[in-house]
Amino acid sequence: MKKIIKYVMTDILRNRIVMIYTIFLLVTSFSVFSLEDNDSKGLLSLLNIILLIVPLVSIVFSTIYVYNSAEFIELLVSQPLKRKSIWLSLFAGLAGSLSIAFFVGVGIPILLYQANAIGGMMIGVGVLLSIIFVAIAMLAAVLTRDKAKGIGVAILLWLYFSILFDGLVLFLLFQFADYPLEKAMIGITAFNPIDLSRIMILLHMDVSAMMGYTGAIFKEFFGTAIGMVISFGVLLFWVLLPVWVATRKFNSKDL
Repeated sequence: MKKIIKYVMTDILRNRIVMIYTIFLLVTSFSVFSLEDNDSKGLLSLLNIILLIVPLVSIVFSTIYVYNSAEFIELLVSQPLKRKSIWLSLFAGLAGSLSIAFFVGVGIPILLYQANAIGGMMIGVGVLLSIIFVAIAMLAAVLTRDKAKGIGVAILLWLYFSILFDGLVLFLLFQFADYPLEKAMIGITAFNPIDLSRIMILLHMDVSAMMGYTGAIFKEFFGTAIGMVISFGVLLFWVLLPVWVATRKFNSKDL
């Protein structure tokens, strides 16, 4: 299992796309902090990039990599190795590589400019988002045999979590404007790791006042230690559930 993880990580970290992704994040991060007169504003600008670019690259690259590694996976399956170990090793290699790329591209600049609790939280959230969308990508790939369809599903999932989900939430808020849905919004955010990550960081950057009454309710929950533990637990659940479902599917899949 360790040999498979090492091979996958070495292969991915030498990949040209991952190198470009890392350099892009590194240049963008340093540029944002250099252009802003306040490091906190730079952190806020960087947040928007993390919430859009990191999930997109993680889910698309991982989906393509799984499909391109089909022959390698078939070779491993033909060996006396458990399918579960093969699939989890592939996941660990992908998640570890993209997490390292994110840390080098974003984590290092944040530690240089904003080495505080908020900066650490942003790094942690970015790493978790990388792992979450790797897990979702592997689930999409194992459920769809056709490569083009699988990549299309991955892109649609990213669009849903990044854009469409917010539109659906706004639609519900307008439709049920006469009902007190503010507290229910806390539960709704759990269905989108990107929104949950955004709210967690914004509330600790003292910009919750811009969110009105809803922001005050969010702060009551997410601003507490228990709320933070639950939030990170939900993000961890977003990793475990897709990996568990994908592993079960891979164990019974006819290659």
